[in-house]
Amino acid sequence: MSTRPPQLSPRELAAYFAFTEVSSLLRHAVVKQLRDVGKLSYVQFHLLARLGDAPDGSQRMTDLADGVVCSRSGLTYQALSLEERGLVTRGPSPEDERSTIVAITDEGRDVFAKVFPGHIDALQELLLDSLSARDVELLARVMAQVSRHLRKEPPRSATPQARSMND
Repeated sequence: MSTRPPQLSPRELAAYFAFTEVSSLLRHAVVKQLRDVGKLSYVQFHLLARLGDAPDGSQRMTDLADGVVCSRSGLTYQALSLEERGLVTRGPSPEDERSTIVAITDEGRDVFAKVFPGHIDALQELLLDSLSARDVELLARVMAQVSRHLRKEPPRSATPQARSMND
């Protein structure tokens, strides 16, 4: 007796293909804009954005890796590249020398400020202009629901590491 492999309905398959196509097309355009305007990778842009939003402009490397869903080694490489350009600094945490703190510099804020308007324009033109306000609300709700579901068992890069007693 053979068992049938799992199947998707035509609607589920269409939704999946539409999602992957939109994701690929949008990411390609965004990556090009970030590279052309700021010489930034997608991950580097997200690092600068997260650091810029942090109250003191800094975060622990492990928290950044968890937030951008990037391997810790990949994040180290990206942060080193940003540090070599003078866009961030890296150093030991004052609370726990085993942790590394990354902080955005004034130059990093300047580069982020340079690429951000074009980033917003690309998102507006390529994604949001094709949706009604109601569609945007629905998209936000659905993507948040999927994100919560995926983070129940996140990839290692998105799994928060055990914190020391001092964190």
